[in-house]
Amino acid sequence: MAETVKLTCLDCGQANRVPAARLGAAPKCGVCGAGLVAGKVAALDLRTLEKAAKSDELPLLVDFWAPWCGPCRAMAPEFQKAAQMLAPRVRLAKIDTQSNPDAAIRYSIQGIPAFILFHRGREVARLAGARPAADLVAFVQGKIPARA
Repeated sequence: MAETVKLTCLDCGQANRVPAARLGAAPKCGVCGAGLVAGKVAALDLRTLEKAAKSDELPLLVDFWAPWCGPCRAMAPEFQKAAQMLAPRVRLAKIDTQSNPDAAIRYSIQGIPAFILFHRGREVARLAGARPAADLVAFVQGKIPARA
């Protein structure tokens, strides 16, 4: 049997199993049809974030941000570039801490923008402050082995 990777759909929250060899072939959620590894930044709510952080087998880098935060807004295009550069090996998502204040409490966010890298059910590393896409890519590559 081919090796599969468990991924939570970041749109509907449904668990999916995808053959590892097909991660680069734009797999879609079996329930809602959303792209699972699309190279785009997904907006999350706390429930979906907790499910993906706990159960996904692909690394997930999450941007904790707020619409009133200037550095957060300036960071958004760089975060999107990083998503394209890291796909299909890593997924990127963001959570609005103004709309989801429990997320900031749950993950002890002290300042924004803040980035948390999750892999295989645990927090791997954190990074704070606005950064260029290349810095985010280097951060993830330094924390996740090439064959994660």
